[in-house]
Amino acid sequence: MDHDIPRARRLVGLWLAVWAGMVFLTVLIGGGTRLTESGLSITEWKPVSGVVPPLTHADWQAEFAKYQQIPEYQQLKRGMTLSEFKRIFLWEYVHRVWARLVGLALLVPLVVFGLRGMLDPPIRRRLVGLLVLTSLQGAMGWYMVKSGLSMRIDVSQYRLAAHLSLALFVYVLAVWTAADLLRGEPDAPHGAAGMRHGAAALVALTFLTIVAGAFVAGLDAGKAYNTFPLMGGRVVPEGYLQLSPWWVNAFEHVPTVQFNHRLLGLATVMAALAFWGMSRRRPVPASARRLAGLAAVTAMLQAGLGITTLLLAVPVPIAMLHQAGAVTLLTVGVLALHSLRALPTAAAVPDLHRALEA
Repeated sequence: MDHDIPRARRLVGLWLAVWAGMVFLTVLIGGGTRLTESGLSITEWKPVSGVVPPLTHADWQAEFAKYQQIPEYQQLKRGMTLSEFKRIFLWEYVHRVWARLVGLALLVPLVVFGLRGMLDPPIRRRLVGLLVLTSLQGAMGWYMVKSGLSMRIDVSQYRLAAHLSLALFVYVLAVWTAADLLRGEPDAPHGAAGMRHGAAALVALTFLTIVAGAFVAGLDAGKAYNTFPLMGGRVVPEGYLQLSPWWVNAFEHVPTVQFNHRLLGLATVMAALAFWGMSRRRPVPASARRLAGLAAVTAMLQAGLGITTLLLAVPVPIAMLHQAGAVTLLTVGVLALHSLRALPTAAAVPDLHRALEA
């Protein structure tokens, strides 16, 4: 019945908000897996039987023997004990099992809500798209792990960045869709276009900075130049952009990768502060003004965590807090952008229909 529709939307929206929180946690567990160098400890992909961990001493020995065949062990970890192996194995095991739970937490309610007719067609299509992307994310994770099982001693930083980028895209889509379901109609004034551009710039910069951080993690670049604000006593590190072609430096050259991440981080802080300043001078919804203030505070705290992580040579707990801060800032930016969305004008609606029909 009609009076059930708002309640159904709230229920679906709350489920999706919780699911987005699960994706957030997945990103953090994945970051911890990378920071502890645990990602290559499980050398096979078994989507179903892989849920069962080693249960006996013989099982653990068999898993350890497989790990001992890959370059990471032979070149970096030779002499590791079984107890040490268990610690890194459990990081990757938790990461994989939690990722499976995230998939089920999307699939099962989606089927139930769909069968009960609780999903509007546009929302249903978006959620099916989320399910497809989540499945691709699992495949991307294994594609990343494979890059470190034969010729390399770690995973490809390109595949690591792609894996993280897809996870963030899934997360942003889930947050936006949950906000669509849980919030009312847009109430941003007509003159809020500038604020929308500011929020969009903040989201884009935050996303780009996080992905740049994946290259820092993939190259262990955070363990070099552990000073701030200078790098090796210079504003711009020696050898910046020394590789050829020049664009390779942004992905493969440690000084360039770290310097670029620093620049992007500072640009993100400036964007957050500028967005907050705009919100103080322009007529915007109260929710957008609050989120702009929260974005400014989060960005400054995040910068502090990044500097601390660098100066302490990447301790795992601080580095994970830094990752959590990055995704939190991305969340705040997305919600701020959502709060500033505008209703289509009466003239634009027919144009949209004609475009779709064409």
